Amino acid sequence: MTDPLRAWDLEDLALSDGTRPWLSTDGPTGWPEPEPPPPPVQIDHAEARAVRRAVAEQLAAELQAAPVTDPVARRELCRALLADVLATRARDRVHNGSLPWTVEEEFALADAVMAALFGLGRLQPLVDDPLVENIEVNGHDQVWVSYADGREERGPAVADSDEELIEHLQLLAARVGGSERTFTTANPRLHIRLDDGSRLAAMAWTTPRPQIVVRRHRVRDVDLDDLVALGTLDLTLVAFLRAALRAGKNIIVTGLQNAGKTTLIRALANEFPPMERFATIEREYELHLHEMPDRHPRVVAMEARDGSSEKDATGRRAGEVTLSDLVVDSLRMNLRRIIVGEVRGSEAIPMLEAMSTGDGSLCTIHARTAHHALDRLVTLCLSADIGITDTFAYRLVAGAVDFLVHVNLLDETALGGRRYRFVSEVVEINGMGEFGRLATTHVFVPGPDGRAIPAHAPTCLNDLIRVGFDPGFLDARSGTWGTLSPTLRDRT
Repeated sequence: MTDPLRAWDLEDLALSDGTRPWLSTDGPTGWPEPEPPPPPVQIDHAEARAVRRAVAEQLAAELQAAPVTDPVARRELCRALLADVLATRARDRVHNGSLPWTVEEEFALADAVMAALFGLGRLQPLVDDPLVENIEVNGHDQVWVSYADGREERGPAVADSDEELIEHLQLLAARVGGSERTFTTANPRLHIRLDDGSRLAAMAWTTPRPQIVVRRHRVRDVDLDDLVALGTLDLTLVAFLRAALRAGKNIIVTGLQNAGKTTLIRALANEFPPMERFATIEREYELHLHEMPDRHPRVVAMEARDGSSEKDATGRRAGEVTLSDLVVDSLRMNLRRIIVGEVRGSEAIPMLEAMSTGDGSLCTIHARTAHHALDRLVTLCLSADIGITDTFAYRLVAGAVDFLVHVNLLDETALGGRRYRFVSEVVEINGMGEFGRLATTHVFVPGPDGRAIPAHAPTCLNDLIRVGFDPGFLDARSGTWGTLSPTLRDRT
């Protein structure tokens, strides 16, 4: 029997109309409202800069005298120096007649200094917020934050000036990533992967004010069943995609920015057999499959590398390793599949060639529709400037790609709604058709609400049946979206 004095049990109970009168604050028997959270501690950023400068000078001297290569040990050394500097400055404040710092103020100041030295400075609290999805900075004091529920709100300034913001980006570029990157007037673009897996892109000097975009990957360890719960897929699509992977079909995931292409690729890859050896090839690590050894103990993760500002006789940056280079290298690594995080340049040709020699490979490409992705692939092949014709490019696509899966992003936040992400169509490539174009089959088409529903059986249906696919799924002409519980439908 429930003890009526235990409010944490009573919170789980409700009348048939959903009310909880025993939790009402009206009357003498009501439970009191919880105390509101304390306001955030205001940080004196000028003081934080002075402390950071003092700690950085001492840290540089210590490392020069006795180098410390271990990142954890270096942080601990920095924390010890920071404690000494804060203690000294706290005594000086008292001697000068200023109010001493509170414990909260001193901790906040220490966190700000550590974030400046080892993190993203004043951007760090936004990146640490689990509800934040994207951060846009248009100059040091023009910050916009996008949340997972579709909200877009103005954020706090991330520096005191554009010059300070650029200086911090330059320090960040020098210490983040597998090799040192520069951010200067000669190299005004910066693309790096942050410690939490987020991706930062920055520009300066080519724009009136420095521009930064941080894209966070909130959902990392995800499978197809999770995407059913999120409303991205229905049960029919899950059964179809699982069979396509087991049958070794090559799949390209298409969609616009922020549509959820990378998340779907992660979910598809998590359907691979645990002991299967495959490679991920990316400009910056975003899939993070190599960080899940329980799921993928044999994955080979490859990351492209920017070259230096010096160029060789061919005009190539010294030390540069491109996606095309990595795709070629992957062919010698005893792999069954390769995953190219995103195709947007000349790497399209080696990627398609690798797909045509293997099975079950994956990649993503930006496109408005699945059919637009085909034309864009051909355009990327032609832009490689190696003298191929569009007919040859179409033949290359026809021999490499089996299915295109398009993820749609429906943004109704301007109408008071939210963002919806779901698969809207699946197109099968059936080889070359008339007039030098591709023959295709629309296996799934957008239904009345835009979500994918079965339309036609694929020509490779026997291959899918052979690996366990039930063709009866394709008879559900309205899909199986309606089989989701109301709670799950509400989450979409």
